[in-house]
Parts: sequence; structure tokens; C-alpha cells
Amino acid sequence: MTTWKSGMLVTAARLADDTPTTTTSGLTASTGFTVSTFSGYRAGNVVIVDMFMNRSGADITASSGNITDTACCTLPSGWRPTSQTINGSWDNGSVSGGFVCGTDGICTLRSAGGNIVSGTNLRMHLEFIVD
Repeated sequence: MTTWKSGMLVTAARLADDTPTTTTSGLTASTGFTVSTFSGYRAGNVVIVDMFMNRSGADITASSGNITDTACCTLPSGWRPTSQTINGSWDNGSVSGGFVCGTDGICTLRSAGGNIVSGTNLRMHLEFIVD
């Protein structure tokens, strides 16, 4: 990546020299979940992560769209928000909801449009900018 210094000219070559970083390892499942797949993509200070988590514990029961806050995974160091909690969305093909991810990397399910049944695969997605 180009280190910009005062007086440098902006050129096509300097703008196109950022090599994206990817990862597929380091995601840790919380109790009651297993990691199916994980992928992270970073270009500059933009981070995108996709987590495919299987609910291996008991059903999580929804009531009027609300569930008990439930930690499901922790992002690896270097792939976490740096300045604030980020809101994300998840779905399993029939039920969807929201989750948050803090600067500690813990992803916590916060809402669901229905019950999260044991064996359900949750597709989770986050995009954020790091400092």
C-alpha cells in the first residue's frame, strides 16, 4: 500500500497498489455453536466478514422478535471493529434477525423473527471501517 506523503502526486499506479488481505481461519465458536465456514476480506481500512454458524445447542426461543442475547462466535484479532459496536444481520433461509459485534470481537445474537432451532445454519454478515 502506498504511504502518502505531502507533495506526492496521485497516479493510477499509486491508487491501484493496495493488495487485499483475506482469511478463512481464526473464528471461534461460542458454546452451543459450531463454525461451518468463515471468510474475511480487507481492502485498506474496509473489513467484510461472513460467518456461517451452526446452532448445535438447544433451540433459542423468540418472543415478539426478541431473544435472550446469545454470544455465538468471536472474530479473530485483526478482524474486529476498532472503535464501536457494529450491527449486523443474519438469516437461515426462513428466519432472520440482528446481531452485534463489539471491539472484543464477540458476535451476539440480539433479535430473531422466529425460533432458532438446533441444527439451524445461521449466515451472518458484517461490513465496517477500522481506524
